[in-house]
Amino acid sequence: MGGRSSFLRVALLTFSLGFYFVSCCVGFVEGGYSNATKRKRVPVRHQLSLDFYANTCPHVDQLVASVTARRFRDSPASGAATIRLFFHDCFVEGCDASILIAPTTGGKVVVERDVEDNKNLAPEAFETVELAKALVESKCPGMVTCADILAMAARDFVHLAGGPNYGVKKGRKDSRVSMAGKVRGNVPRANSTVDELIRLFAAKGLRTEDLVALSGAHTIGFSHCDQFVNRLYDFRGTGEPDPSIDLRLLKALRMSCPRSGGNNDVVAPFDVQTPFSFDHMYYGNLEAKMGLLATDQALFLDPRTRPLVQGLGRDKVGFFDAFAAGMEKMGSIRVKKGKTGEIRKHEWLNTFEEQDLWTPDISMAGFSSAPFLQYALDRALCAETYPLPLPSHKQLTFVAIII
Repeated sequence: MGGRSSFLRVALLTFSLGFYFVSCCVGFVEGGYSNATKRKRVPVRHQLSLDFYANTCPHVDQLVASVTARRFRDSPASGAATIRLFFHDCFVEGCDASILIAPTTGGKVVVERDVEDNKNLAPEAFETVELAKALVESKCPGMVTCADILAMAARDFVHLAGGPNYGVKKGRKDSRVSMAGKVRGNVPRANSTVDELIRLFAAKGLRTEDLVALSGAHTIGFSHCDQFVNRLYDFRGTGEPDPSIDLRLLKALRMSCPRSGGNNDVVAPFDVQTPFSFDHMYYGNLEAKMGLLATDQALFLDPRTRPLVQGLGRDKVGFFDAFAAGMEKMGSIRVKKGKTGEIRKHEWLNTFEEQDLWTPDISMAGFSSAPFLQYALDRALCAETYPLPLPSHKQLTFVAIII
């Protein structure tokens, strides 16, 4: 990494983050930076519109933004967590909020969020959507879907972290069911090969360019040790570390993630330079052998994706444009319309005091208070299982890698 000191310090900062800021999978985007691959159509794409709620809930974007702004201020990690939640929702049965449905009492029905690939989805991401849904319902009862709220919240967090601000087309309906069996093979894993990623994205109507640009969501976020520990000690069964990892990064990660017996509440940043800023440094890290996950670093090693990584690494504006376009493209995958879906709601929502909800000046004074948080979780409008308990916040150890 040219111009950087070779000195490396590893600081362990233990604090109550109040979130799982993990993302073992990729982010999102449409490639607008290459004509190398012919554009494919996303399967079962329906028409959405920016003004879908113009007559029924004209201020819905501001309502959701009032929640996300407060959540980002209080817990910045809610951003990456919610973006990842949106990705996992869209890649399994389309953007229909099926990922939000909680298991029934007694666990008789196994849902998407029960599957191993989704176990590390942050509870704070689900919490954010429930807060936004409760607030929107108080102003526009029975009008706005959880699927649209999740899409808007993901957009807000991208922008709040320094990324592009783009319009979110709306009109998705919520799924009535969530099935665990639909998840397997539909979300990337930390050790997925480029071949596997290309096939998966193609199945969703996304191109190789989309794959690389969408992976840029890893410009923010963290991952637990178990997602990359094999790279440090036994890469693909060789008994040796991954040769594509920078030796300084290898040493730093080994100090925090031992071969066995380590603490899986240790998290490391995807972007070692600017882990809290939505920028294009993720791609520069891959060129410098500083990718955290094997599936990320593989994008630079593969000749099909390396030129795309290099191009986005040199062009922040191009990355932002591609990312915004890709979020729209991904957000249109297999959306449900009309009678194929529903708007999740409960008729007994409006019982909380008006002053504890949203106010016209978007002061955000009340909605994140403990009473309103418990109020939103008690109704669990998007989870459809209620009441939900307040999630216990994990004590995480953050590995700050300074090069």
